[in-house]
Amino acid sequence: MTTFWQDRRVVVTGGAGFLGRVVVQKLRTLGADVAVPRHADYDLTVPGVAEQLLADTTPTHVVHLAARVGGIGYNQAEPAPLYLQNLLMGTYMIEACRVAPSVQKTVLLGTVCSYPKFTPVPFHEEALWEGYPEETNAPYGIAKKAHLVHAQVNHQQYGQRFAYLIPTNLYGPGDKFHPSVSHVIPARIKRCVEAKERGEPTMDVWGTGRASREYLYVDDAAEAIVLAAELYEGVEPVNLGTNHEITIRETVEMIARMVGYGGALVWDPTKPDGQPRRRVDPSRAGELFGWHARMAFEDGLQNTIDWYLANREEAERDPA
Repeated sequence: MTTFWQDRRVVVTGGAGFLGRVVVQKLRTLGADVAVPRHADYDLTVPGVAEQLLADTTPTHVVHLAARVGGIGYNQAEPAPLYLQNLLMGTYMIEACRVAPSVQKTVLLGTVCSYPKFTPVPFHEEALWEGYPEETNAPYGIAKKAHLVHAQVNHQQYGQRFAYLIPTNLYGPGDKFHPSVSHVIPARIKRCVEAKERGEPTMDVWGTGRASREYLYVDDAAEAIVLAAELYEGVEPVNLGTNHEITIRETVEMIARMVGYGGALVWDPTKPDGQPRRRVDPSRAGELFGWHARMAFEDGLQNTIDWYLANREEAERDPA
């Protein structure tokens, strides 16, 4: 076990969130002193707050996970705050980390939504700039991509050290199941469970089901973040994924089977599919800091279903 973290202090923005809680747990297990700022105390969209946070905590490392996120419906309903709030949080944190004397390295989390709508599969990091993102994801994806540019030019001019990671769709225990922010896996688990309990003969599902996704278990993503914070020395973005692609239709059918819902799935092609395909090439992460995803999808899905059934009130809590 590495001793690297035993004399390090880490600020994890978004550390109380779905991914953040797992990252915080891993860092503390490795001996790090971890601070988890709360939005009520540090609103990172306000100028000067990021600098105050770092002055109060004097971290050696910052992991910036705080974000405003949601599924396709949320992206369609709230594109302006999704763009602006994510852009501001990352911009202010990157710049505060650049000038803070204690900060040695900053880890930034990008998004697979930044890739062009029609990216050749598997997605290679070099393709990030070869087109415009899928329209429903574009405001969020472009805001996140701007953080990469900011960190790269800061490295070029000031020597700022950072890691920029691009995970595929995250899932796992602790995910958000409230309809306003849930993504496909938690949304479908919740809906299948409810349909089963109510004895509904059919269940409506958005889209055609033909679009594909690649899902990354939350613990695998957290391990990559911790490894990159310690080991990655570079300025290029790094994909995090499993190199396993599955259609939305197959995903929903698997969830229905595992939950025990036996009704008919009724697909609504008038609703958007989102990006047609998603699967990334994760080889750069293996080459540069020795990371490989380990959780098999069906096992991770079962863990997520089990957690939801045991924690429904917490899972469905309105984030607002």
